[in-house]
Amino acid sequence: MSENALALPGKPQRGPAKARLTAAGTNVAREQSVAAPVAAERDLRLDLFRGIALWLIFFDHIPSNIVNWFTIRNFGFSDATEIFIFISGYTAAFVYSKSMRERGPIIGGARILRRAWQIYVAHIFLFAIFMAQIAYFQSASNLENTIYAEEVNALDFMKHPDETIIQALLLKFKPNYMDVLPLYIVLLLLFPPILWLLQRSATIALALCVALYACAHQFNWNLQSYPSGEWFFNPLAWQLLFVFGAWCALGGAQRLSWVLRSRITLVVAAAYLLFAFAVAMTWYFPRFSVFIPRWLSDWMYPIDKTNLDVLRFTHFLALAAITVHFVPRDAGWLKSKYVRPAILCGQHSLEIFCLGVFLSFAAHFITVEYYRGWIMQIILSFAGVMIMVATAALISWYRSIERGSGPPKRTSDADLAGGQV
Repeated sequence: MSENALALPGKPQRGPAKARLTAAGTNVAREQSVAAPVAAERDLRLDLFRGIALWLIFFDHIPSNIVNWFTIRNFGFSDATEIFIFISGYTAAFVYSKSMRERGPIIGGARILRRAWQIYVAHIFLFAIFMAQIAYFQSASNLENTIYAEEVNALDFMKHPDETIIQALLLKFKPNYMDVLPLYIVLLLLFPPILWLLQRSATIALALCVALYACAHQFNWNLQSYPSGEWFFNPLAWQLLFVFGAWCALGGAQRLSWVLRSRITLVVAAAYLLFAFAVAMTWYFPRFSVFIPRWLSDWMYPIDKTNLDVLRFTHFLALAAITVHFVPRDAGWLKSKYVRPAILCGQHSLEIFCLGVFLSFAAHFITVEYYRGWIMQIILSFAGVMIMVATAALISWYRSIERGSGPPKRTSDADLAGGQV
């Protein structure tokens, strides 16, 4: 290309030296923009839907709860877990990409690993308190068997606490309700090289993650659990959703914007959600299953949550496409007091997730021991949400006190990811 080819039509042409400097500066700017997040302002949609996902997880963790009949897991293939992991990947990239870009992969990677250690400590603390809660409820129970320990897969801990504690420290032993944090810890441990590659060639990074996802399905790759079996959330499969969220944060969402604006995309997404809803209804009304062709049924089932089934992944994508279309980033109602409770919970997701584990098991204990009626289930469900909101508000208040009257500081946009934006 000639030097004059850099000149804009209708504008005076610059000299050769000046043109070379302009071209070099443009290339540098382009390289830097590839690694930068697409937005510098806080996206309240992330906090809102992360907070809603925490509420849905809490509802779903209460067995025989009438309220969890209205969570999204009953109306399609995916549930709140997909929302949570995608947003976690998005915010992790948003928080750590600048550090890695400005200070290098060693410092940037060290910050990510430090956050993984903090989440690990939180998980061990949660495990200790949760086991104490189970033991207390078991001793206070009117039942004479070990039903509570069996329900949460903690019977091995009650029988062999010495060995089980070691396995818990290795993330191999995980009671029910406590699978998400170990998954997130492993995803963060794998994230430094992935983020480094995303900043240099996002397409190659995403393609490698797709290949790992395919291999995990093809060769049944997973991590071993204790005392037997494998991880309920296979990190080698769920990494795809986490990395896809990071890819979107680092420019992928902009590259997909023309697809998301397309009316065809909206129609296809709505049609797929309607199809998933129809299939889900056959789980509760088996007489309608005759309308599903045998070949389609054989192909679909089982819809595997452990390995993030393709149907679950695409169902989440359809939900995301619909959401992005109808909930723009600058929607005025996002700053309304009516959605503030969910946003507060989303901004403090680590604490609220841990609290939700305790509350869900406590609600289960109350319904079993005292009253199983649907009125009590509704009261306990919404009382739990109120406690979560009050806790999030209290944490925000404490942080505002710590900031004091000095110059305003940037607030955290990625509680589980950590860091500042």
